[in-house]
Amino acid sequence: MGSPPPHRLLLLLAVAAVLPRSAAAAEGVIRLPRGRACAAPTDPAAYDRPVIGIVSHPGDGAGGRVSNGTAASYIAASYVKFVESAGARVVPLIYNEPEERLLEKLSLVNGVLFTGGSVKSGPYFETIKKVFQYVLDKNDAGIPFPLFAQCLGFELVSMIVSKDNNILESFSATNQASTLQFPNYSSLEGSVFERFDPDLIKKLSTSCLVMQNHKYGISPKTLRENVALSSFFKILTTSPDENGEVYVSTVQANKYPITCTQWHPEKAIFEFGKQMIPHSEEAVQVTQNFANYFISQARKSQNRPPADKVLDNLIYNYSPTFIGKKSKSFDVVYIFS
Repeated sequence: MGSPPPHRLLLLLAVAAVLPRSAAAAEGVIRLPRGRACAAPTDPAAYDRPVIGIVSHPGDGAGGRVSNGTAASYIAASYVKFVESAGARVVPLIYNEPEERLLEKLSLVNGVLFTGGSVKSGPYFETIKKVFQYVLDKNDAGIPFPLFAQCLGFELVSMIVSKDNNILESFSATNQASTLQFPNYSSLEGSVFERFDPDLIKKLSTSCLVMQNHKYGISPKTLRENVALSSFFKILTTSPDENGEVYVSTVQANKYPITCTQWHPEKAIFEFGKQMIPHSEEAVQVTQNFANYFISQARKSQNRPPADKVLDNLIYNYSPTFIGKKSKSFDVVYIFS
């Protein structure tokens, strides 16, 4: 039997809307389910509007070819997109702003990210130390406040925790795709890697899925023999440099929601200037898993900043600058001067 003509179908639907269910069934009408309001979030304690503070780095990200002002600093847009990809927004923590302004911005965020770079001294390092202490103080007070520090950020945190500015060692890992080796699989419980599919963990240890771009780092031996570092961190992964020398590539704090990497998870999705950056589907999965984990930690924050103050301080108040033709380091940056 063929379908009823359009006018007949419309009539049946109209009748079904007013007839009792049994009468509608008698007419042979299929009743569509009515829409219902969505239930409340399964975890009302989780914050679904997290904001991350990213500390700016001195310079313009292009070796002075875009802005050579001595007060200039930048945040690569890839870090911003990395955070956004997991459902958070960014407030720039401009490293050379007055301390009261820095503290005001910190009161608006639910976690912090330390970027890569090269500066290991001066006002920038002092700002990193202040923000790191803020992270510790918040968590010591029972307020979840995560930190993700990568590359230079990891190096600076290592210097701070060890109280030794000469703790770093030289490695040949500039512009290098690498594997991640897992020396103790049991240590992955509760870490960023716990949410990774076992097959992806296996691929990380056999395929070059992550991007390294650093000249310094810490060997497993140095970290284990330093009482301050070994009591603060547990080693999650190591990686070999171009000469086969092994360095610590991922750590997690034992008592704090602090994760540090020597590698760059943001680059696989958001940077294309260097040929060695992995862009495979598996590399992208690594980036997304890492971003999701970091922001899941920020969602535990109890901070609920005023919406208007957040809007006034978001990085969207600044314009990004395309520097991909002038620098291979980044495609797009936010410059503050």
